[in-house]
Formats: sequence, structure tokens, C-alpha cells
Amino acid sequence: MATWQCISGCGACCNLDPSDRPDLADYLTPEELQQYLSMVGIDGWCINFDRLNRKCSIYATRPRFCRVEADTFYDMFGVQPEDLDEFAIACCEEHIESIYGDRSLELLRFEQAISIAEIS
Repeated sequence: MATWQCISGCGACCNLDPSDRPDLADYLTPEELQQYLSMVGIDGWCINFDRLNRKCSIYATRPRFCRVEADTFYDMFGVQPEDLDEFAIACCEEHIESIYGDRSLELLRFEQAISIAEIS
């Protein structure tokens, strides 16, 4: 089974455009939804996304909904801890494809990272 891995220099998850995520209110608390919406820039990207370096500028203090952790995904989506890798991988693949394309370097790098993690 593959293990989810975040790849540096991607940032697909930093595209927060609410029109791409119409069910936000289903899994975020009202306070989290307000915070989420306050983080969306005019172009749909997170205002904390450093585009030059393709990194989160508040990574260490990023909100709960920006973290891929078992308890967070259980609370928000009902994902059991043993299913987290599979769920997170599917989410990342879908989001990377929608942002960068199904033949993008970002998707290739992500799939290589999870394949290497599976072998290790």
C-alpha cells in the first residue's frame, strides 16, 4: 500500500478557490470556514502561498484544515486512520491534476514520491 507524501514545490493544495470546493461548510466549522475564506486571494490562491518558492509562508502555524493528519481527516471527512493514505493520495492526485494537468511535472513527482515510499 502506498504512503501519502507531500512534495515540495507543488502547492496545489494552496489553490483554495471556493468554487472548486462547494461543500466546505459540510466539513469545516463555522470559524474554520470564515478563516478559510479569509485566506483566499482574488485569484483563488491562498494569500500565504509564496509563489516564488512555491511554499506555505505560515507552514508551522497553518490551520488544522491545511494539515494531513489522521485526527483532522477523521473529524472533517470521517476517514478512518488506516484509510488516510489512500484517501489523501486520491485527493492530491485529483487536485494536482485539476490545477496543473494530468501530465504535469507536479503529478509525476507526486506519484514518484508515493511509489518510493511504498517500496521503503
